[in-house]
Amino acid sequence: MTHVVSVGSLESASPVSLSERLNTRWHERALQLFMGIVLFHWLEHIVQAYQAFILHWPRQMAMGLMGMYYPWLMRTETLHYGFAVVMLVGLWALRKGFTGRSHPWWMIAFWIQFWHHIEHGLLFYQALSHHYLFGGTVPTSIGQIWIPRIELHLFYNFIVFTPMVIAMYFHMYPSATEVPSIACSCARHRDRLIQAAA
Repeated sequence: MTHVVSVGSLESASPVSLSERLNTRWHERALQLFMGIVLFHWLEHIVQAYQAFILHWPRQMAMGLMGMYYPWLMRTETLHYGFAVVMLVGLWALRKGFTGRSHPWWMIAFWIQFWHHIEHGLLFYQALSHHYLFGGTVPTSIGQIWIPRIELHLFYNFIVFTPMVIAMYFHMYPSATEVPSIACSCARHRDRLIQAAA
């Protein structure tokens, strides 16, 4: 889509940026796709926890769903580092679509994920370099000094996901006064809220 501005007999087109599209007319679909990725990431961690705590597999064998079929994804830290990057990029790219009460919650999720990404970056570096931190014999993140890895990353995902859900609730069910600032189609009962605000 382009905006056409007439100047005399000349017409100049200014293209709409990808960021603008993602946060306006594509926001609802982009958010649905992003949440699908987030939920798949959750599934990976839940399967890993099931393998360790219910099936009582040794922790190094509890590799989650993808890790069972492609063990190198877990051994090289590629899978979870990839998820960490995608989540960080998604949270950043979709942030402008969140306004009013939803925006601070979305940004809380972003900043927690920023730290979570650093933790996965450390693990990824160690897996590739075989230079292990904190005297470990396997890749070890900062949080793992105090909390075992499976539990730690379940916790990280929980504290990122919770403010995301709160942000999405406020985004989908805004107050009547917040509706005019929403530029996407995510809000439920939008038309009724616009009439109430008029």
